[in-house]
Amino acid sequence: MKTHIDPFQLEVLRHALTGIAEEMSFVVMRAARSPLLREAGDLSSALTDARGELVAQGRDIPVHLGVMSFTVGAFLKIIPPEKLKPGDVWFTNLPELGGNHLPDVKAIRPIFSDGRLIGFAVSLAHWADIGGGWPGSYVANATESFQEGLRLPPLRLFTAEGPDSEKISVIMQNVRGPAEREGDMLAQMAATRTADQRLLALCQLHGTETVETAMAALHDRSEAAMRRAIQTLPAGVFEGEDFLDDDGPDGAPAAVRVRITIADDLAEFDFSATDDAVAGPLNTTPYVTAAAVYYAMKAIAGPEIQPNGGCYRPLRVITRPGSLLHPPLEKPLVGGNHETSQRLVDAIFRAFAPIIPERLAAGGSTTAGLLIFGGAGRDGSWKTLYEPHGGGEGARHDRAGAAATRVHLTNTNNTPAEIIEAEFPIRILRHALRRGSGGGGAHRGGEGSEREYLVLAEEMSLTTMFERRIIPPWGLAGGEAGAPFHCELRRVAGTSEELRGKANLLVHQGDVVAFKTSGGGGYGKA
Repeated sequence: MKTHIDPFQLEVLRHALTGIAEEMSFVVMRAARSPLLREAGDLSSALTDARGELVAQGRDIPVHLGVMSFTVGAFLKIIPPEKLKPGDVWFTNLPELGGNHLPDVKAIRPIFSDGRLIGFAVSLAHWADIGGGWPGSYVANATESFQEGLRLPPLRLFTAEGPDSEKISVIMQNVRGPAEREGDMLAQMAATRTADQRLLALCQLHGTETVETAMAALHDRSEAAMRRAIQTLPAGVFEGEDFLDDDGPDGAPAAVRVRITIADDLAEFDFSATDDAVAGPLNTTPYVTAAAVYYAMKAIAGPEIQPNGGCYRPLRVITRPGSLLHPPLEKPLVGGNHETSQRLVDAIFRAFAPIIPERLAAGGSTTAGLLIFGGAGRDGSWKTLYEPHGGGEGARHDRAGAAATRVHLTNTNNTPAEIIEAEFPIRILRHALRRGSGGGGAHRGGEGSEREYLVLAEEMSLTTMFERRIIPPWGLAGGEAGAPFHCELRRVAGTSEELRGKANLLVHQGDVVAFKTSGGGGYGKA
């Protein structure tokens, strides 16, 4: 391999590699069948080098992209490089294999040039159902991971000769809505094929050796930039904590605690004091923990740094086996991917708040704000509406928080009301800002949103999975907390009830689900 590359050519290749990753995401959104991918964009794309280190990523979902820093490396420990061939596409969703939770299925394609392996294309897509004990694969009272759906070890579902129909059939017989799931799987395959074509074209234009040299140089450049960024932070030891609403023993809050050590150009994040693994599905993996750290450090210290494997070399992440962030294999964890991960970021921000408040925002709507409706669609086939909701952003020292947005690790869109009403037996009665929900202060927190769903089918399943219902988004530097989440079920019979943040239930024709998302915390005293 060449040892030096012209800086101008390196910049050209950096943008080209990033463009490949971004095009992968566009392919999935244009080709997928489920609204969750087509409209909400619950997906991410990445390129890695031959060792599995992240090289480029799309502008997708931060928690996915941090996790994908580990996926190929873990994959290669099970599937050795000599077993890989051009045209292969492997699929897996195992959380312990550099992953997060079962619905996030990764498609991994090895890419070869000049007869040798030069990298991988990875397409991660949230399947709206992966089997398990409840439609949508979120089981609120799950006590083990096996209740949460089908566990896929690395499976080669496509080769240069075409799809492996027998393996694909086994998967599709174990998920709800198989036509949608197969369409989404094919979209992921197509995205990795596009990446293969684009990367080979890049190698033909610049030379394979030059592209490999550029990948290595990008790692080194990002590492140096992150080390410089860490040196701008005050040295010392800083501690922070945040809490899950009611997932500890007997419904008590569950704590996420971090101890941050900044020393010269290195940063260590020790989560050993975090509470033990919980009984329900809010546990998460060490890979998600690392993803939260990577996101927080890029946001705080180096937003312009190219995110790749080198960027993360100066960051050390410690989790305690048996804890909420490093649970036993059998523990459920479907919600921890987007709920507990956000508590990690909030704990990190709160640790840094006394020393660099001007770089931070107050607490925001740091949850997926998730409702999942399941049932027969207008065409009679099984449909799953996986609906994440944004809320208010926390205010900053120089401005108010944004309204009805996605904060930190989530980056999905609303599913438009027109799409919901066209494809599901649901009518959207109301969609508006939640006025007055932002916390007060010198700068107010952003406002949350309101959305009301009228059920038109005789019966549908409903799942809630959200935080910030009990513990609201926190204010910073004397600002007030934002309003917490509120979800109300108004039955057609005239009764109503507030729904818990994690619940599975049935709703019926004429019932209305009214969802109000949290406002952001305020900054500074009013």
